[in-house]
Amino acid sequence: MKSRSIPLREVYVWEMPVRIYHWVNALCVVALCITGFVIGDAPAIAKSTEAYFNYWFGTVRFIHFVFAFLFFFNFIFRTYWGFAGNEFARWNNFIPLKRGQWKEIVDVIKVDILQVTNKRIGSIGHNSLASFIYFLTFLIFLLQCLTGFGMYSAMSSAFLPKMFAWIVPFMGGDIMVRQVHHILMWGFILFSIVHVYLVFYHDYIERRGITSSMIGGWKFIEEDVIKRHNDKTENRPQL
Repeated sequence: MKSRSIPLREVYVWEMPVRIYHWVNALCVVALCITGFVIGDAPAIAKSTEAYFNYWFGTVRFIHFVFAFLFFFNFIFRTYWGFAGNEFARWNNFIPLKRGQWKEIVDVIKVDILQVTNKRIGSIGHNSLASFIYFLTFLIFLLQCLTGFGMYSAMSSAFLPKMFAWIVPFMGGDIMVRQVHHILMWGFILFSIVHVYLVFYHDYIERRGITSSMIGGWKFIEEDVIKRHNDKTENRPQL
């Protein structure tokens, strides 16, 4: 068993609202991608039974719409929690406006992508590169909601979808909106694959309990990293 030269301390990083958002979002992405594939290229399935039992495509669409609403309101909640949550959930972590954040982005690229160094990244929450990528995915989430509800507005009289009726003419028509919506779905899929890989990779390399932290909220952080973090943030105003 590999021993540690630096002692660890438990740190409560991910609050319950963040953890709930994460798993609800994961469930929505899976459900939306599966049903979206079926809606985009529906197989010809017919049974010589009552018409009710042939309404499977309507059921698929209904499931897609239910998870779309859940995804949207879950995203709205996470946007709010970026202002109300603890220091690791706040938006100032996700938008790299400081030189130190950009330096850490370069360091993470050297470790994770170029693999030219094994330098230990001293982040307690997300590292700066992961945070910035998550911020970009939030923008993709927003665009996916806009295009999805924009298409849905043509067949719904509900208040929420009708708020996005301007999207289709703004983007040049229904075909363009559908294409963008479909391409962004592949963005979700590729992001999920890379995300899961890196979570297990860092869990194995750093042994900080990254995977379990999204269940219980606690991570195991080196004492020197905590000390540097506390020295850097003790006088910093919260946004």
